[in-house]
Amino acid sequence: MEIYEPLAEYAGLPVFTHGGDPDGETPPPPDGETPAAGEVAWRVATSYDGPEFAERFAAFVEEVDTAAVTALVIGFWDMEPLPVRVLTDAAAAFPNLRALFVGDIDIEEEAHLSWIQHTDITPVLRAFPGLERFEVRGADGLTLSPFRSDALKVLRFESAGLPADVVRAVAASDLPNLERLDLWLGIEYRGGDATADDLAPFLDGGRLPSLRHFGLLNTPNLDDLAGAVASAPVVARLESLTLAWGALTDRGAEALLAGQPLTHLRGLGLDGHYLSPETTGRLKAALPGVALALEAARDHMGGEFPWGDDDGDRDYYIAVSE
Repeated sequence: MEIYEPLAEYAGLPVFTHGGDPDGETPPPPDGETPAAGEVAWRVATSYDGPEFAERFAAFVEEVDTAAVTALVIGFWDMEPLPVRVLTDAAAAFPNLRALFVGDIDIEEEAHLSWIQHTDITPVLRAFPGLERFEVRGADGLTLSPFRSDALKVLRFESAGLPADVVRAVAASDLPNLERLDLWLGIEYRGGDATADDLAPFLDGGRLPSLRHFGLLNTPNLDDLAGAVASAPVVARLESLTLAWGALTDRGAEALLAGQPLTHLRGLGLDGHYLSPETTGRLKAALPGVALALEAARDHMGGEFPWGDDDGDRDYYIAVSE
């Protein structure tokens, strides 16, 4: 999973950290080797014992021609909520910003996914109306109000527990050109309390008229969601569907196979599944023209299921719950 490594590429551009790696292990480049402002996705981050994020960001705005920056990656900012004001106050300096990733944080070394602190991110979306991509990692304290954007094409939330209020706010937003939506729903213990009713506006096709790529990820409820997706009107106009990194078992796959045809899809992502070899074989036979992503949880976790009893009573886990 890409979540375990810092972003190397974003929005089609290589990621370049302003000022060098904030942990001090990677020094800033010598004079003359800094890329042109529009040639990279700029990453701004601090470290546990480094300067405050606001100071780092101010230096970035002062030293780089931010008017040419099209993609921005926000790394570790501290164990406090996302400094939204720092970003919104600088919005005028980024007239051409089209892609923003918030939370490119090492979840093993800097902060677990469930620890990444947020606040209301609606002001960010309103301050940067030209954003075509907006991606957020972490959801502790995250809130969102319904918003409108004619520019936004990609919206992604990576979390161990995505609040239902955030899901409902997305559903109530006016996003006529949104093409991709990924929701890492997580577990209730981490705040992931969204229900099938909260997802209904996406599944019934009544919202997001341009949606072509839809993902429901990192949730223990994938079997039930697969059943809902199997008859969801929105699927007929999708190019790709992802039900990954959660507790997808044969029951969910059987629902997909028994539901509406999926042969029109270009891709079906089921990585992190708990499917039997027989069921994966049936999927491959039923969808010969579809690119299937079928990395099993047993492969991801080291070659075998480490849970459950010999009688078949197993516990199934999502990929990231901490």
